Amino acid sequence: MAKAIALLSGGLDSTLAILLLRKQGIDVTAVTFLTHFGCDISDSSSCSKDVSDTAVKFGFEVKLCHLADKFISIVKNPKYGHGKNMNPCIDCRILMLKEAKELMQMTGADFIATGEVLGQRPMSQRRETFPLIDREAGLEGYVLRPLSAKLLKPTIPEIKGIVKREELCGFSGRSRKPQMALAKKFGLTDYPSPAGGCLLTDPIYSYKLKELLMHNPDPSIKDLNLLRVGRHFRLPGGHKAVVGRNREENMSIEALAEKGDYLMKVEGVGSPLTLISKDATEEDLLSAASLCARYSDAKHLPEVKVTVYAEGKQFTLNVKPADDSMLESLRIQRKD
Repeated sequence: MAKAIALLSGGLDSTLAILLLRKQGIDVTAVTFLTHFGCDISDSSSCSKDVSDTAVKFGFEVKLCHLADKFISIVKNPKYGHGKNMNPCIDCRILMLKEAKELMQMTGADFIATGEVLGQRPMSQRRETFPLIDREAGLEGYVLRPLSAKLLKPTIPEIKGIVKREELCGFSGRSRKPQMALAKKFGLTDYPSPAGGCLLTDPIYSYKLKELLMHNPDPSIKDLNLLRVGRHFRLPGGHKAVVGRNREENMSIEALAEKGDYLMKVEGVGSPLTLISKDATEEDLLSAASLCARYSDAKHLPEVKVTVYAEGKQFTLNVKPADDSMLESLRIQRKD
């Protein structure tokens, strides 16, 4: 039986690519790549649930692979540049295919398949870009894109008759109507909207990431995960304060805090949880406390007592809530 390794994002396109191959009797092993900018590795069980449910329903295996530092490296310095924001789409695709190639060789698979659609993405899914990506990954002729195959040069598995080209598709462009119609034929009804995915395409997140890398070229996993939550402020002494916006974010910030980090809140009233790193200066601690007071329900008081927790100990800081000019000068945000 012919074997294929398929890149599975959990979205509609990659799922359909697998189902087209399964329809031809091809044994498919899907691989879902995790990064710190899409599915959160700390919640990989939740992230993998949707794809594993689909795999069980349609009879294929799914493996999870975290790209970790390899991916962070290309985010910081992509050979083929960033997209509109911080997304290194071409380098990302090359990296994923290189990882999939190793799995292909280990399992004796015949080729690799992806759910890419010609013309759907402006950076990585262009006619001239596909050959470049395949060549850089060392996979010329071995990457099949079932949804657009009829519009592309035949691949080696098609030429060898491993895959029937006439049973593949010729989709192009950004319309989802052809995919939705095909999904209906397969009985695939539960799939995410096309908006999901990589945080690196989000302009707000990308701005915060770029600012972080300017101050810390080698951020920790905690630093990267904190970018997902709260209001972010760069303080006068160079440290960062993260201020929760609601109960859920307060819980996330508390969970991400490391030993020695400072956590602040105003006791007795509605208050955000505010985090600042363990090596913060006294000046930055006072600034963070002022920000915490400003976003609490005590913000109208002339002076607020902010409780600070660190390593099982606590102390209080009496501060004036931050004013608008302080917020404007310290907040990390795009100023369009």
